[in-house]
Amino acid sequence: MKSEIDALMASHNLDAILVIGPGQHNPPMVYLTGGAHLTHAELIKKRGEPPILFHAPMERDEAARTGLTTRMIEAALVEKMIKENNGDLTQAYGALYCQMFTDLGLTSGRLAIYGLSDVGRTYAILAELQKKLPGLEIVGEMGRSMLLTAMATKSRDEIERIRGIGQAATGVIGQVAEYLTSHAVRDEILMKPDGSPLRIGDVKRRIDTWLAEKGGENPEGTIFAIGYDAGVPHSTGNAQDPLRLGQTIVFDFFPREAGGGYFYDITRTWCLGYATDEALALYEDVLHVYQQSRQALQLGMPCRDYQALACELFEGRGHPTLRSYPGTTEGYVHSLGHGLGLHVHELPMFRLTASDEERLLPGVVITVEPGLYYPSRNLGVRLEDTIWARPDGVFETLAEFPLDLVLPMKSVNG
Repeated sequence: MKSEIDALMASHNLDAILVIGPGQHNPPMVYLTGGAHLTHAELIKKRGEPPILFHAPMERDEAARTGLTTRMIEAALVEKMIKENNGDLTQAYGALYCQMFTDLGLTSGRLAIYGLSDVGRTYAILAELQKKLPGLEIVGEMGRSMLLTAMATKSRDEIERIRGIGQAATGVIGQVAEYLTSHAVRDEILMKPDGSPLRIGDVKRRIDTWLAEKGGENPEGTIFAIGYDAGVPHSTGNAQDPLRLGQTIVFDFFPREAGGGYFYDITRTWCLGYATDEALALYEDVLHVYQQSRQALQLGMPCRDYQALACELFEGRGHPTLRSYPGTTEGYVHSLGHGLGLHVHELPMFRLTASDEERLLPGVVITVEPGLYYPSRNLGVRLEDTIWARPDGVFETLAEFPLDLVLPMKSVNG
């Protein structure tokens, strides 16, 4: 949580952090500002002190709404820096950054960089800053960065925001189910009123519209895949594929609050009208692992233990896994889950090789998503929910939706 940032900065040996970029669609900046409508800003936080938000004059009201201490970068100051550096923008912005840091008494120590910005521009400015303040060690972090570690455990406000987008997501899923099952069927293909087949692309356009109406956005697209594509975990589906009865459809939906806020992640697998015996058997195996994994969740446990449990359960039912057949592309081919928040994939992770630090701490939000994939048999099944590890030890699904495999059609085959 944000309240842990100073302690985490100390444990990561950081004296300050710099966050660069827009105020929206930029997870580090959204996390620290709440998601202000800022075209570009710089946020500097010294360890043990509140953050300072530097912003342009035109966005002073938006900056003020963050509740942070703000400092305006006057256009006249920028022009002065450019003139003093003979039009060299790299040197001018390096001088501007140098003044920002010097004014905060930050001329030495370890500085970590976060945010979203043009790599070339940022590199040029920071390299110039390094020349001007050689005592400042500019570092980048990989893996369990300080900020990702802080973001792993959520406050109650963050939980309610995730729950809100989850409710929007499940509302859309319900609309999709109603839309699909209301179509006429001819030769086991769903038909539109104009007599043409209903296709994957038609459904995805509806999904985006319905989501926007509920205050969400879909920046990373939607997995809505049928048949062979359902057997490839991250295949988003072929827009031209018609919707057919009996084939498995993997519907993996991971929308975000509009403006670049919090994500939700949920997957359902459907068969329209009926399921084949083969699809039903695969679904029952996935449902069993989903239920057993959910029941086994306990605070404080290493996440890798749950990946090992999923492998054991699937192997016991005759399926290859990444543990029994490393590199397999059929069977159970991914990890059981991941953290979720301002990124669709956050800490903790559930890989078999995950470190001991990856644990079910109070406040984490995770997904549980076992799946089985057999593209050679035109089959794939995945079930996923987003779950909050409450401080009282209860693991709560933040937005419920039925796990049914078969969606009965409202019309008969024509």
